[in-house]
Amino acid sequence: MQVLFKSRHPQATELRDLTERRVRFVLRRLGWVVPRAEVQMSDVNGPRGGIDKRCQVELETDGAGSVVVASVASDWRAALNKALAKAARFLMRSLRRGADSRRVRQRGSAFPVEALPGIADPSTSAVPTSKPRSQMP
Repeated sequence: MQVLFKSRHPQATELRDLTERRVRFVLRRLGWVVPRAEVQMSDVNGPRGGIDKRCQVELETDGAGSVVVASVASDWRAALNKALAKAARFLMRSLRRGADSRRVRQRGSAFPVEALPGIADPSTSAVPTSKPRSQMP
């Protein structure tokens, strides 16, 4: 995975190595989906202080386009960690959604209702359906 770091702030550039290590650590299981990550750090309101350190993470994924997540915190490390956590959650959720839809389609095509003997109308079939997860023991 290629990790790019961009910042104009001198304190943020000191975190270049830490940023690269954190990105690789957080996305270690998703590296096969994310060939490139770009991290931009900026100080929103300059030397006035406050909760103004902004970290933007852009992940280019295979097949899903790019994912852009931003976070604002009082220090650089917190902003980086929050942005990486958001990005990882988003990618995992989108991968699960894709896997669930593929699994449902495969299950549906492997057992067509029309092939059941003795069923005249597929819309009134007595094929057992799975229970919702909330009702499972």
